[in-house]
Amino acid sequence: MNRFFIEADLHVDTQLLLTESVFHHWVRVLRAQLNDQAVFFNGQGGEYHVRLIEINKKNATVQVEAFDATDRSPRFKALLGQVMSKGDRMDYAIQKATELGVDQIQLLTSERCEMRLKYDRDQKKLDHWQSVAIAACEQCGLNRVPQILAPIALHEWLQSDSLPATKLVLAPEKEQSPVLQHANQALALLIGPEGGLSESEISAANQAGFINWCIGERVLRTETAPVVALSILNYHFSA
Repeated sequence: MNRFFIEADLHVDTQLLLTESVFHHWVRVLRAQLNDQAVFFNGQGGEYHVRLIEINKKNATVQVEAFDATDRSPRFKALLGQVMSKGDRMDYAIQKATELGVDQIQLLTSERCEMRLKYDRDQKKLDHWQSVAIAACEQCGLNRVPQILAPIALHEWLQSDSLPATKLVLAPEKEQSPVLQHANQALALLIGPEGGLSESEISAANQAGFINWCIGERVLRTETAPVVALSILNYHFSA
């Protein structure tokens, strides 16, 4: 059954006019017909079963018929600090991190960062990345969409008072400590750019309480690292 994220209040036994994006995707692209059913979610938990009851030229209406409280979120909350990369690599990192249940993604710049976003001119890029996360949730069955946070400098993020107690930085070839043995279910995960974080950046992260984490003998690409790290965390907290 098709699943759609919709920015609207959802209540059983009510009718709802589709948003423009859902109308375009479901009715125009997928050519939905009267009485077709779908699953809607709005990021507030659970999902709703709806039925298409009216189709007009520019909009359509559904009947909200049932609520399912299923929550497929993992047993941990991960804030991913991801230094930005160019091209499809960033899309891939956001898509796969979302599928693996990341709670938030903080975009970062660093010494070796390949790109910079400049305010309003790049709002479309941020909107695109948020849409990548939404599409990933629609596909994989998650009902809570991670927020893609506008980029800030790495040193600024390291000084934030809002970071969780458990903080991990992917740092191949660095001295390791037992990482997950005493990890809290709320954690921050820092991943550098292509080429890695500089020595001074890793040192600054360590001073800010980040623990070095090496997730294998190989050096992973920046878009692969969150996939492997979040997979390990899923396994660890579900065991």
